[in-house]
Amino acid sequence: MEFQQIDNSYMVYVEKEEKVMDTLTNFCIDHNIHSGQISGIGAVKNIDMGIYDIKAKEYHHKLFDDMHELISFQGNIALKDNQPFIHAHIAIGNHNMQVFGGHLFEMKVGAVGEFILHGFNQKTYREIDDNIGLATLNLCKL
Repeated sequence: MEFQQIDNSYMVYVEKEEKVMDTLTNFCIDHNIHSGQISGIGAVKNIDMGIYDIKAKEYHHKLFDDMHELISFQGNIALKDNQPFIHAHIAIGNHNMQVFGGHLFEMKVGAVGEFILHGFNQKTYREIDDNIGLATLNLCKL
């Protein structure tokens, strides 16, 4: 992994064969990033993504082992159990130009992983919402 800091933001290059979520989470820990926004593009493989079934309160996983273009990676960073947690959704495309998307659990960089991370100065937290069954953002209510 390589990075360059620009103000409160970082350009992060996740290298071939590195796990994306592990690498980015460890980057946040190492740089004391407790909340922020993250986006990215690249070429990835061994993708574990899913969709949440709110009635069953569980995720359904789908695995994509082959190389795919990472068309879009959008996520946020907040503290969950006092550790940075990245909640990300992705869109990927295969060699037939079919597109798939969902909640990202993990993936490996197949060729290139380029991410932009904007760190925020204040902490943001996630807490379990029993109605949904997930740790959701805990923000000010208006």
